[in-house]
Amino acid sequence: MDLENEEKKPREISEIVAIVEALIFVADEPITVKNLAEVLGEDREFVQSAVEHLRDEYDERDGGLQIRALAGGWQISTKTQYHEEVRAFLKTRPNAKLSLAALETLSVIAYKQPVTVPEILEIRGVQSASAIKTLLDKRLIVAKGRKETVGRPMMYGTSKDFLLQFGLKDLSELPSIEDFEDLLGQ
Repeated sequence: MDLENEEKKPREISEIVAIVEALIFVADEPITVKNLAEVLGEDREFVQSAVEHLRDEYDERDGGLQIRALAGGWQISTKTQYHEEVRAFLKTRPNAKLSLAALETLSVIAYKQPVTVPEILEIRGVQSASAIKTLLDKRLIVAKGRKETVGRPMMYGTSKDFLLQFGLKDLSELPSIEDFEDLLGQ
């Protein structure tokens, strides 16, 4: 039998959805629609609709798991309302905490990226070298090149690990500055 000349039989959407679910489940990190389409040998739009169908199935089921758009890809995760029970079962503590200086520095970088150390100093009013080292060590930020100015300082921005750690699909999901002003009653 000549497999090369045999015409490829189109797959049913239910089969694509099942395969997409399996691939999202086994992926170590969020998997993109592009990767799914390449593995399946299917059109991106078709695979995107299969992912959305799967996400809707999980939402309608009202179970403990969800399909989430995260850091540019898709991932199966527990629903946030069950995190404490899952954490208790796994006997884990929340991820290592960041110092206030590191959180402030991370906030400046997240909202102003790409940003240099002198620009962070101008905003925070204090040196941030140790906070930047901590954030680099935790892989929450990455170097984004050098600024074309005197001294060519290094520019920093958030990493994919930042999106994963904070459960963000992309940076547009960060709260707006106006939201913070509303909280402060300004």
